[in-house]
Amino acid sequence: MSIALACGNLTKSYGPTLALRNLDLQFEENVIYGLLGRNGAGKTTLLNTIAGGIAADSGTIEVSGKKLGRGEPPKDFCYVRDQYRHFGSARVMETLQIAASFHPRWDWTYARELLNLFLIDPDKKIRQLSSGTRSLIGNIIGLASRAQLTLYDEPVLGLDVLMRERFYKTVLEDYANHPRTILLSTHLIDEIAPVAEKIFILESGSLLLQDDMEQIRMSAYLVRGNSETVFSFMAGKRVLYHEAYGRGTLAAIYEKLDERDMRQAREQNISIETLSLQKLFLYLIEGGL
Repeated sequence: MSIALACGNLTKSYGPTLALRNLDLQFEENVIYGLLGRNGAGKTTLLNTIAGGIAADSGTIEVSGKKLGRGEPPKDFCYVRDQYRHFGSARVMETLQIAASFHPRWDWTYARELLNLFLIDPDKKIRQLSSGTRSLIGNIIGLASRAQLTLYDEPVLGLDVLMRERFYKTVLEDYANHPRTILLSTHLIDEIAPVAEKIFILESGSLLLQDDMEQIRMSAYLVRGNSETVFSFMAGKRVLYHEAYGRGTLAAIYEKLDERDMRQAREQNISIETLSLQKLFLYLIEGGL
């Protein structure tokens, strides 16, 4: 396992507000990551810090084993912000030409294919485009740059369902042909589940959960039943959240259940259902608060 990016004890504050709290993260090479969190959780601050746009108050950032200086951007990376507003008076093709000059791996053939795929007129000015289309311009830059480290901040902002699905499908197809480390930061949680291989969940600048997407699918459950039997079932398990209703209790747990657990649940009339990524996120936040 090679580490593409490592953040060690990363802290960033804005006045009295801590945006990042002693954050430790590692991103492996050639993996798609989902970075999840509510607005204000610290996602954009983290991306800006990695990209060198802002300097952390303390902590370290290493890219491919090289420690970056304060505010130093990584080499061979592309940061796609939530909407591409730069060079508003420039035309789409001119904007891509500017972006290409910063990325030595740029693929012009692929960039033109993406313009056709996303139905974008290359002669339109950036300021004439809808918010969704401006997002797509940034996404095209992220894909065509073929940068070894690519950061997306809310890449589907303003896109309709069709274009969101088309973007995610394109990311997966191009990643299969050109593996690299991709970090997708979003609040549209369930949409990222089929795309991301590993998940980080942030809240108030702290890491609530990190795990493989497959492990999350096998470990996130909602259990409900008689309060006494549910609390007995939860003993020794990681409980994210629980609440009472009448004589019953509902609980979200994060634990890989085996056949013995399932047998116990059946015998005690406890209902068990798997949690979607979005439901897991909600119960994590509720439990954390």
